[in-house]
Amino acid sequence: MEQILSIAELITSGIRFALERASDADIGTNALLTYKLSPNNHFRNNEDDSKSVVLVLKVPLDREESPVHYLVLTATDGGEPKLTGTVQLVINVLDVNDNPPVFNQSVYRVKLLENTASGSLVITLNATDLDEGINREISYFFSNKVPLQVTKLFSINSDTGEIRVIGKLDYEDINCYELQIVAEDKGSSPLSGHCDVFVDVLDVNDNIPEIFVNSLSVPLPEDSTPGTVVAIISAADKDSGINGQVTCVLQPSELPFKIESTFKNYYSLIVGGLLDREQVAEYRMIVAVEDQGVPRLSSSLTLLVPISDINDNAPAFPQPSYTVFVKENNPPGAHIFTVSASDSDIAENALITYWIDENLWPLSSYISVHSESGKLYALQSLDYEELKLLEFQVRAKDAGMPSLCGNATVQVFVMDENDNAPSVSRSSEENMILVMVPVMPGHIVGKIHALDVDSGYNAWLSYELVEESHGPWTVGQYSGEVSTKYPLDESEESKIQSVLVLVKDHGKPQLSATATLSVSLVTRDNFVPLVDSINIYLIIAICSVSSLFLLATLIYVALRCHCKAKESMVYGPGMATLVCASEVGSWSYSNRHSHILAGVSTEAGAKSDLMIFSPNIPVFANNGELRNGTELIPDTAKEVSFWFWSF
Repeated sequence: MEQILSIAELITSGIRFALERASDADIGTNALLTYKLSPNNHFRNNEDDSKSVVLVLKVPLDREESPVHYLVLTATDGGEPKLTGTVQLVINVLDVNDNPPVFNQSVYRVKLLENTASGSLVITLNATDLDEGINREISYFFSNKVPLQVTKLFSINSDTGEIRVIGKLDYEDINCYELQIVAEDKGSSPLSGHCDVFVDVLDVNDNIPEIFVNSLSVPLPEDSTPGTVVAIISAADKDSGINGQVTCVLQPSELPFKIESTFKNYYSLIVGGLLDREQVAEYRMIVAVEDQGVPRLSSSLTLLVPISDINDNAPAFPQPSYTVFVKENNPPGAHIFTVSASDSDIAENALITYWIDENLWPLSSYISVHSESGKLYALQSLDYEELKLLEFQVRAKDAGMPSLCGNATVQVFVMDENDNAPSVSRSSEENMILVMVPVMPGHIVGKIHALDVDSGYNAWLSYELVEESHGPWTVGQYSGEVSTKYPLDESEESKIQSVLVLVKDHGKPQLSATATLSVSLVTRDNFVPLVDSINIYLIIAICSVSSLFLLATLIYVALRCHCKAKESMVYGPGMATLVCASEVGSWSYSNRHSHILAGVSTEAGAKSDLMIFSPNIPVFANNGELRNGTELIPDTAKEVSFWFWSF
């Protein structure tokens, strides 16, 4: 027989539970029953009255320890022999929510890569509750101590205990999260358990190195020495380990700059070579940083380093010397040429002013230069017959500190204009020429001496008879020699004839002069006394000329010796004594020649001074035809590529 009782756990000791009595059909003593409970730790029968059926709780029950207790209650009668009866007591212990949920460990540690995708499982927590029924049903949630921003990164399933990523983790922001988890049962008086979940965020190389310019000294003077610090650069990478280790390089590598590491993640951009602003005015360079992670990440910035100018370049002329040709009789103040120097510096270092070096000759009355434009002006009208060459230096100075200067030589050749008519020697007109008859044709009776102070074609003279005075005479076109055309006999005796000769130059416009030669024809008897008288005058004239020639020679030698003692180059007005190059031809001048070049007709006559000019400009034959830059000399002259200019 079995009797079932239900008793809640945790009921305090001393609580009595009445049991159902046993029955005995006997009577009297034979029906007097006593009860005895089998030994156990939690219950006893009533010790005061063994005849009562009362179950007394000695020790509170614990369902989690023993959910069911089995007892045997024995009833014994008072007869002889004693008879007994038993009943099995089944005591079911009713659950009370007396056990909180318990995690299998108090601390959990999980490692996650910072690039873990949203929704990924972090961990599944499992808490247990020894209670039963609703008392063992558990809900999971974050403790209210967990920061709000953390709950935006992680979520927990209240039923399953799964923690998942719901946001973007960033090692550089927070590399470890502490999640305090609560597990609570669903009993009427809920009990809870706790654990800590530590999420360690592992770094991945997801941050590009950053680069900053802390200081930059620009513009950089071009005379900066190697080692000069141009910029301080810092680099940083938020990653850790090798992912955060960076190296810094300069691109392109052939620049005159270098990158040097000063201390961790700090670098100096320094000058590594010589700078020249005139070659490179500014440098554009790339400073790149790269980490050591996998894959490697890099970043860069562009630096523009302008180079500032120093006055290290002197003004320079395009050529060391200039040849300028100026026609004489120019108007005073005429602009004759412009010199221009350049300076590869900038600003005031390239601001150029011009002036003429007058250390060796006062040129201020002849030439001036505009200080800013470099224009040369002839201050007065130049006269070729007085001044043939001006040679001087023009200096160019910049405005830098200290200033630098350059110079160029300028040779101003005065070009002859046909502004002087031929002049006839007085001796050609005043002396009477005595000619003894008879004479043969071609007999030279006299010579017209004419001179033109101009030069070149302007001084190339030709002679011809005026039509009214042709008669028996003829004159050499270039020699000026008057000779007979046909025989003269004694019938012409005592007849004085005047020969009118026209002397013309070849200039444009053509200028001329006339000379009259008086010729007296005499017989032999009348000629001898006259000749003796004339010879005396000739001897005197020859002696005078010889003395003058000797004196001139001595003066010339003395001047040559004096000139050699001076500088080889004299600046200022003077005779043309050197060879110059220009766009119109090659000039050569000498005041020591007095001969005629081979190939030129001897009728042209000797000149005291000779200038040879091989022109690059076209000249014309006497028929007006262009002849390849050569001038045809009339009569027996050959083609030559020279002009003869006499002074």
